[in-house]
Amino acid sequence: MKEIVQNTELIAFCGLYCGACKSYRKEKCPGCHENSKASWCKVRSCNIEHGYKSCADCTEFADPRECKKFNNFISKAIGLLLGSDRPACIDKIKESGYDEYARFMTDQRRQSIKRN
Repeated sequence: MKEIVQNTELIAFCGLYCGACKSYRKEKCPGCHENSKASWCKVRSCNIEHGYKSCADCTEFADPRECKKFNNFISKAIGLLLGSDRPACIDKIKESGYDEYARFMTDQRRQSIKRN
């Protein structure tokens, strides 16, 4: 299994940290930015269309919770099941930048900030 390493390229468009994901670490997934099979993901498509590195760069919505593509039923259900807080991930990126976020997630050894 791959080690968890700090790499801003492993920050998913939605703010999750692919570098700590079990599927990525077991080489079952190439990570969000490289996963061409994830064409179904509206968040990924929107970010690619706008040239954003993640939703943290979005100029249309200051808060990702206001975006219907980001904050849809499926993402809410997955977040609840996995205990992840993607909006908190985006907030952390905005607050501290990509390098610090990647460092934080690597140090925490987590794919997502935990839901409170």
